[in-house]
Amino acid sequence: MTPWYVIQNAHDVPSPALLIYPDRIEENLRRMLRMSGGPAGLRPHVKTHKLPQIVEMKLRAGVDKFKASTIAEAEMTAAAGGRDILIAYQCVGPNATRLAKLIQTFPDTHFAALVDDPATLDELSAAATRAGVEMTLYLDLNVGMNRTGIEPGDDALKLYQTLSRMPHIRVGGLHAYDGHLHDPNPVTLGVAAAAVRERVGAFIARLAEAGLAVPKLIAGGTPTSPLWAAHGGRELGDKYGLSIDVEVGAGTTVLWDFGQAAVSTDQDYLNAAVLLSRVISRPTPDRICLDLGHKAVASEMPQPRVRWFTLEDAEVVLQNEEHLVLRTDRAAEYPVGTAVYGIPRHICPTVALQSEVVCVRDGSAVENWPVVARARRITV
Repeated sequence: MTPWYVIQNAHDVPSPALLIYPDRIEENLRRMLRMSGGPAGLRPHVKTHKLPQIVEMKLRAGVDKFKASTIAEAEMTAAAGGRDILIAYQCVGPNATRLAKLIQTFPDTHFAALVDDPATLDELSAAATRAGVEMTLYLDLNVGMNRTGIEPGDDALKLYQTLSRMPHIRVGGLHAYDGHLHDPNPVTLGVAAAAVRERVGAFIARLAEAGLAVPKLIAGGTPTSPLWAAHGGRELGDKYGLSIDVEVGAGTTVLWDFGQAAVSTDQDYLNAAVLLSRVISRPTPDRICLDLGHKAVASEMPQPRVRWFTLEDAEVVLQNEEHLVLRTDRAAEYPVGTAVYGIPRHICPTVALQSEVVCVRDGSAVENWPVVARARRITV
């Protein structure tokens, strides 16, 4: 039986290439919706795929809210039909004006962004006022990753109060990304995630005591999203008597990779993106060279950056911009021109390296999809 990842017309596909399997994406979307309890609790991240075709698949599956990292990703999502998009990023400098322009350009789409600094809030309010638009902002909480956000204490309370009275600004609620939590042990992860939920819940209770409403809480990344979905809203209700919409922001789950699978051992998703490469040289009897360099697969992770089907024993010798050299005792089984397939360690930046991906249906490559949102700017 032909393995699921092998394509019948590989001879027509130049390598290196990233293959995308829509039938497996559709199954992952079904599993994501089961995990979140339905569309109301799910706001998947588009940074993983950056493709309008996958946005459209999400819409057909019932997903109606989206998360993005860049204005270009948000524009791509809106153009594909998305009508509720959070830019989970701080829009500073010229991006404040770009956000206002985005709101003007897509009047039927609700956009939001993050804020964690008083000066940024002033900048966004001024941009919204100049453009004559209303801008929705979420207070970004630093819950331990120490990358962005404001710690949920007195300063955060003051900033939320200010946010609530700024001209042309609407309060969206809170954003709490716990990307530092990725322990592969589900028990250890559960304890750490519960501590973050407790911290966020206590802060929301403080806001409520101050008479400040929290319309929505957008929380979690892929590892903790099932925990937020299962416990977040219920814990707020049981402990504090608060009813708040909780949305989880899993993103990698739509395509999956072997790096995420290694840390999210309790989650079950299908690999829906595969790298196609070819042997371009056999420089020694025990080495093969593939046409998969740094420019085709994310290189911020340690080796191995790809888990090859049928080449599980191969050892990475070196990787350059356009070459990957592997050592294997079975090199003779891989003559020059042989196509090989593998799963990347980190799919999100791997997609961003591709100008286009190859859509695979029924075992054949059928069309190429431009990776629209890999650009920093589309039109806005």
